[in-house]
Amino acid sequence: MSSVTLRFLVEPNHLGHGERVHGGTVLQWIGEAGYACATRWAERPCQLVYISSVRFRRSVRAHALVEVQARLAFTGDTNMNIAVELRSGDVAGGRMDPVAECLAVYIALGEDGRPLPVTTWSPETPGEMALASSARAHFENTAAAPLE
Repeated sequence: MSSVTLRFLVEPNHLGHGERVHGGTVLQWIGEAGYACATRWAERPCQLVYISSVRFRRSVRAHALVEVQARLAFTGDTNMNIAVELRSGDVAGGRMDPVAECLAVYIALGEDGRPLPVTTWSPETPGEMALASSARAHFENTAAAPLE
């Protein structure tokens, strides 16, 4: 499976100052959805190794419905590059607004904790092709500079 969507209601323990969800909690949700997507694709435990340019668009309020979608954008030899989008909205209203997005990279792990090869994923639809192209360009432009 190349995508996973998690849906849940904001609980009181998620809230911080001003009845809004902490940014750290949003990052946790992003990590959980990315992990689920990577692990399903690799069919083995995975580890987050990189998150690029998390963009927070708005906050999540009390009693909101939250939806976190993680989609495989492209694969390398041992890594999976996953686009994660988080949306929230009123349970009764049905409208879901963008909250945060990022590109996360996970590696598949063997029993010895070393990276293992993953099955290559090839985009098939125009939307998947556009996501793969955009994510690859973003990843290449934000890769860490070599240490001197």
